[in-house]
Amino acid sequence: MPDIGLPPSRAALTVLAPAERPRAGMLGALAGTVRRYRVELLWMVFAVANYCAMVAWPYWETVPFHFVWISLTLVYGFRVWPVRATMGVLATVMSLTTLSITLDAFHGSQEWGELFEVPLMAAMFLAMVWHARRRVQAQHMAERRAEDRRSLLERQERFIHDASHELRTPVTIARGHLELLSGRVDPMPELEIALDELARMDAIIERLLVLAAADQPEFVRLSEVDVEPFLEDVFMRWSELAPRAWRLGPLASGHVVADPERLRAALDALLENAVKYTPEHAAIELRARPTGAGGLAIEVHDEGSGIPEAALARIFERFARADAARTRAAGGVGLGLAIVDAIIKAHGGYCRVASTPEGSMFAIELPRFAAEPLRALAR
Repeated sequence: MPDIGLPPSRAALTVLAPAERPRAGMLGALAGTVRRYRVELLWMVFAVANYCAMVAWPYWETVPFHFVWISLTLVYGFRVWPVRATMGVLATVMSLTTLSITLDAFHGSQEWGELFEVPLMAAMFLAMVWHARRRVQAQHMAERRAEDRRSLLERQERFIHDASHELRTPVTIARGHLELLSGRVDPMPELEIALDELARMDAIIERLLVLAAADQPEFVRLSEVDVEPFLEDVFMRWSELAPRAWRLGPLASGHVVADPERLRAALDALLENAVKYTPEHAAIELRARPTGAGGLAIEVHDEGSGIPEAALARIFERFARADAARTRAAGGVGLGLAIVDAIIKAHGGYCRVASTPEGSMFAIELPRFAAEPLRALAR
């Protein structure tokens, strides 16, 4: 048959006679079965060879006898068979080894007491089977729990994203109408409260949307950020917003690979948190220093009320609040630090916190920092 340009696999099929095609399929299926059960097949060859050695050299059959049982235990460590298959293999090995030892005992080449080794080896094998099956069951349970948790987190993220989008439009409309109304009527405390609550709700929705997008591949868009001017700009904006004793500490010279907008949002959340929990004219300091292995640590120190010991471990969790009453009074719901954590983790870094009698210290650590010592010397 002439070659008509078919791919090699299809061209090969066209030259097979109709009677040869089922044979080729059977050979392929056989090869697949051999690959799937190659461990069991290798063990069967090894076990049969040792059993033949037991029959051929009865005075030395103790060695191949133990090889058969040890190899059975080893192969079960690779493949945990179903219960019925396991019991079938165990019964076969027990029967054949018992038969061989019994025949040798009748001929006087082995003692009758050797028969007791068969149930002992079977008992040890069953103990190993029990442990292996418990391990497999525990692994399957852990996998199911991990899958359930992953599915739950996905549903939560989807709910947060959908709910936030659905809430944004009515909140924006209500806020617009109230602002329009406030310009037409005399000042009313109730109207101001309603506008403040809508503004707070709008901020919450915005943060929920950020958290919902935290696991997306394009959550961060990395570029080189010049650390000193970037932090100086963040510091200057906040020093003009809140009456605190602002301090700009030492800043590392160099570039860090980060998303400037996301990083600014994380720093804004940290500084906002510091402002909330420090009294007027208390000190808030922003500093940055290089860490080992090419990292950058940006720290926010404040002379606030500190953080209770019990809250330190979960301070970066969503809706976690060290003091619910004070957080509500300050206008927060426990999402700011969660956003910081999500942003920094998306950069491959991590957050840490420390509390002292003098206040708190929040730090974010980022990888991929390149220091510029020449600029530092020039300054």
